Amino acid sequence: MLNKDHPRYQSLVYREKIVEAHENGILADSGMIAHGRGETFDYLIGEKTTPNSQNTIDVAACYFLTRKHPVLSVNGNTTALVSEDIAKLSELLDIPVEINLYYRTPERIENIERVYKDLGVKEILGTDEDDFIDTPNLNGPRSPVSIEGIKKSDLVFIPLEDGDRAEKLYGLGKDIISVDLNPLSRTAQTSTVTIVDNIVRVIPALIESVKKYENYDKTDIQEKIDLFNNKTNLNIAIKDIIKRFE
Repeated sequence: MLNKDHPRYQSLVYREKIVEAHENGILADSGMIAHGRGETFDYLIGEKTTPNSQNTIDVAACYFLTRKHPVLSVNGNTTALVSEDIAKLSELLDIPVEINLYYRTPERIENIERVYKDLGVKEILGTDEDDFIDTPNLNGPRSPVSIEGIKKSDLVFIPLEDGDRAEKLYGLGKDIISVDLNPLSRTAQTSTVTIVDNIVRVIPALIESVKKYENYDKTDIQEKIDLFNNKTNLNIAIKDIIKRFE
C-alpha cells in the first residue's frame, strides 16, 4: 500500500510499475538497475520538465511531423512506464511501434507484444514473426531490426536507449530522437534531438506538442527544426543542473 501523502509518492508508483513489469516477464533484471540510475539524474534536474526540455520536446514533435517513416522503438522499461502513452502517440501519428530488446527472449517479446495489442496499436514490429536485417557494425541482440520498420525509417524514437545502437543508427543517416536523463551519455551526445527529461513526463508532453504543431504551417515547423542545435541543448541541460546546486 502506497501512502499518497508520502513525499516520494509518484516516484514510488513508478517503482511499483517497474517491479510489476519484472514480475510479468516484460522487464529484464538489469532494467530495474537502469530505472534506479535514471531516478538519480531526475533528482539532479529537479524532477520537472525544464523550459529547455519543453522546447526540445516541441522540436521533436516538429521532426515527427516532417518525416515520412518515423518509428517508435520500445524496450521493457518504456513498456513498463509509458505503454499507454506510446499507444496514443502511435495512433496520433499513425506510425508503428517496434520492439527491440537487449535481453531478448521469445517470452519477453510475446509479453510486450500483448501489452501493445491490448492497447490497440495497429502495427507492432520486431516480433518473432517479423523479417529482420542486422544493423551494420552493431554486434549483439539489438542489431536485428525490422525491414519494414527501423530499416526503412528516416526517424527513430529511442527512449531509454544504449549508446552503441544510437551511434550506429545515427551513422546510417537516420534522425534519432532520444529521451535520456543523462546529458553526458553517448546516446545523448549522438542523437539528433536529445530530450533530457523523465520519459513519464516526456510522452504526454510530446503528444500535446504534436497536436499543437500539426496545425502550424510547414515553413514554421521547419524553421523551428533549423534553429535547433543539440549541442546547445545539452549544454543548457548541464547548466540547468549546475544552477540548482549553486
